[in-house]
Amino acid sequence: MATQQRSFQLVVFGASGFTGQFVTEEVAREQVAPERSSRLPWAVAGRSREKLLRVLERAALKLGRPTLSSEVGIIICDITNPASLDEMAKQATVVLNCVGPYRFYGEPVVKACIENGTSYIDICGEPEFLELMYWKYHKKAAEKGVYIIGSSGFDTIPADLGVIYTRNKMNGTLTAVESYLTLHSGPEGLCIHDGTWKSAIYGFASQSSLRKVRNSSNLKPVLFIGPKLKKRWLVSYCRELSTYSIPFMGADRSVVKRTQRYLHEMLEESPVQYAPYLAVGGITSVIKLLFAGLFFLFFVKLGIGRQLLIKFPWLFSFGYFSKQGPTQKQIDDSSFTMTFFGQGYTQGLSTDKNKPNIRICTQVKGPEAAYVATPIAMVQAALTLLNDASDLPKAPVYSLV
Repeated sequence: MATQQRSFQLVVFGASGFTGQFVTEEVAREQVAPERSSRLPWAVAGRSREKLLRVLERAALKLGRPTLSSEVGIIICDITNPASLDEMAKQATVVLNCVGPYRFYGEPVVKACIENGTSYIDICGEPEFLELMYWKYHKKAAEKGVYIIGSSGFDTIPADLGVIYTRNKMNGTLTAVESYLTLHSGPEGLCIHDGTWKSAIYGFASQSSLRKVRNSSNLKPVLFIGPKLKKRWLVSYCRELSTYSIPFMGADRSVVKRTQRYLHEMLEESPVQYAPYLAVGGITSVIKLLFAGLFFLFFVKLGIGRQLLIKFPWLFSFGYFSKQGPTQKQIDDSSFTMTFFGQGYTQGLSTDKNKPNIRICTQVKGPEAAYVATPIAMVQAALTLLNDASDLPKAPVYSLV
């Protein structure tokens, strides 16, 4: 972490973007929390001063803080201008990067932060970017003494910490966990901004690149305890929750797997196998998703197909994604539940030949995932970096969460 005095403790980069505006509101809300004794100097950053001012004005109106705009710094910088990114990084202790898709726009910010001794946090759900940044910049970040922390939003803090929480609550050795994400909505349904849709399109289109990154890493497999966790079918039924489910395609599995590797290799803790699923409801929802999935997989392989998917997100996602994003009503009426089913062994039981003999169920619940829970998680991750530096690993580690 930077030891010299910086102008701003936190800088929200991409504050005028759809997700960035919610992160900006969360930082402003955190500054007036009753338990906070003093306010941290912070700033917003982006290409347009006018747009940044409008974001601050909206946050001021929403939070009832008319003087907010005058309390927050404004930094003008552009992802295509490395010098401007350097100037932003030099002024910050921690940069909160909200500019995606990260596969296109993330690396210049990571590079600028490392070169200028600034820690970095993002909310990326793209495994290829997360893993590639680790292999390219881990050593440089360690030499500079900074932390580069990816995927610090809904992807993947609830999953990663949920597995650890489940392990801590189990009276024995946890060996495997399956999680089921349930998204709840009000009468207007669910909707997500098309920025996430674009990330998914490019992610599926470049799966071969992800395989190359993983093959080139030459990591030895982690030796798990107990029987191997079996993969479920593309569509499976969860009796405990009375719902059909499909594999969750975000970054949760990648991040949890890396965390478990770190805990095993560095802290000699027993590693936990993990598989995430998305609860989709009844058979009608399954049929709807299967049709949407077939369209998606067909079009994503073709250049013109990807252009159509990007141009008409509402049509090809059956209304789940749109260029406008959710309304405030949709956000207010939404929430999530993530249920973890774990299995393992009671204390003292040999894991060599015996089958797991104990099960546990835990839950993580929260508000709307993308624009409420994600900003909260991202801002709290940044405050942890600032306030709990003495509890962090002494040798800085690039983390996927």
